[in-house]
Amino acid sequence: MYQARRIARGEFVPVRNLRYHVRVWGEPGPDKVPLVMVHGWMDVGASWQFMVDAFDEDHYVIAPDWRGYGLTEGPPADNYWFPDYLADLDFLLDHYSPQAPVNLVGHSMGGNIAMLYAGTRAERIRRVVNLEGFGMAATQPAQAPKRYAQWMDELKAFHRGELALKGYDSVDGVAARLMKTNKRLSQDKADWLARHWACEDADGKWRILGDAAHKITNASLYRVDEVQEIFKRISAPTLAVEAGDNSLDQWWKGKYTLAEFHERLKAVLSVEIAEVGDAGHMLHHDQPEELARLITKFLNNPSH
Repeated sequence: MYQARRIARGEFVPVRNLRYHVRVWGEPGPDKVPLVMVHGWMDVGASWQFMVDAFDEDHYVIAPDWRGYGLTEGPPADNYWFPDYLADLDFLLDHYSPQAPVNLVGHSMGGNIAMLYAGTRAERIRRVVNLEGFGMAATQPAQAPKRYAQWMDELKAFHRGELALKGYDSVDGVAARLMKTNKRLSQDKADWLARHWACEDADGKWRILGDAAHKITNASLYRVDEVQEIFKRISAPTLAVEAGDNSLDQWWKGKYTLAEFHERLKAVLSVEIAEVGDAGHMLHHDQPEELARLITKFLNNPSH
């Protein structure tokens, strides 16, 4: 099994009536800018372990499990509202770095949260790194009736138990599932990650540490015009990192492209785009050393 080079400690922080679990590597110090790393959909804070180990520098890393993921409690609700993630992050920064800006790294859903937060609380962010957080395809108001109907239908399916996450007979089954999703994930990393991505229940089944309600479609349409206004207010230097596999083409089949994403990024005051080769969407698992090098160079660039 993968042997972690840097050992994290788990902390629980009260955030908006929830008990938030946060994984922390390193210690704070006067010469250290906190490095806050936020995970994506159906992932956990432990997912950053491989990248933390790959850093040459000894960072003070703060990696929460989002609400309803990992060891963080879910709210007493049957669906999730995206702005809650921004508010949760705001509360977490009040706890960990109330006086000083942080460096913020987000993957996928976390990358989208990082960008929106950086444009909403610009004074709290020193640098922002967005890993494969592309946003969504543009929507039109005419889609709203069908979207609300879909949301209500999925809520009913959830309450009928039809959206339940699959259980696995063993932790090896969880590791196999991770490797099936990501063909580049090695056996040793999959074995390590499986024990943080899932846990054994009273029936002996291994269950993914993610609330099934996360699978319910957002009732609200994705508004590109609103996102662009937020992007315009990002004052921190921004690094957008893409995997060589081009996830957008695989997901959207031409309905939303990298060219469109790059066009949206033009709204950001100071942005660089980088690509990590031989990597898929989970590029922090596929190429942690290359990604750590890219991020370190960006964070330490004196010209920013």
